[in-house]
Amino acid sequence: MTTIVIYHNPECGTSRNTLALIRNSGVEPHVVEYLKSPPSRALLEDMIATAQITPRQLLREKGTPFAELGLADETLSDAALIDAMIAHPILINRPLVVTPLGVRLCRPSEAVLDILPDAQRGAFAKEDGEQVVDATGKRTQPA
Repeated sequence: MTTIVIYHNPECGTSRNTLALIRNSGVEPHVVEYLKSPPSRALLEDMIATAQITPRQLLREKGTPFAELGLADETLSDAALIDAMIAHPILINRPLVVTPLGVRLCRPSEAVLDILPDAQRGAFAKEDGEQVVDATGKRTQPA
């Protein structure tokens, strides 16, 4: 059985689309509502490293205390940015997905297709109607 974890915000359309794409591969992921159960510092650091992104790339600006906390300051260290995300989990961009094939910040949602071990089982369209996977389970747009 494939274990997949999604750090999910049910209020976010991108996160909902990503979750639906995982389920379209026949897997029921472990869903972590990270605003209620944020990752530990060690886990967050590990996911950032495994995803090969920087803390700044994971930082969410919209709808967060980003500006109030002065996080636009490019001189802030990675540790300071992670401190802010631990103190204010809303600053963690979503969704983060962990599979046996890697970790991705799935923005856009179809980025999850790159790390799903199992193929899509049928057609999939995002909530806005954009077709992402055709009836044969193949991606409709290049990666």
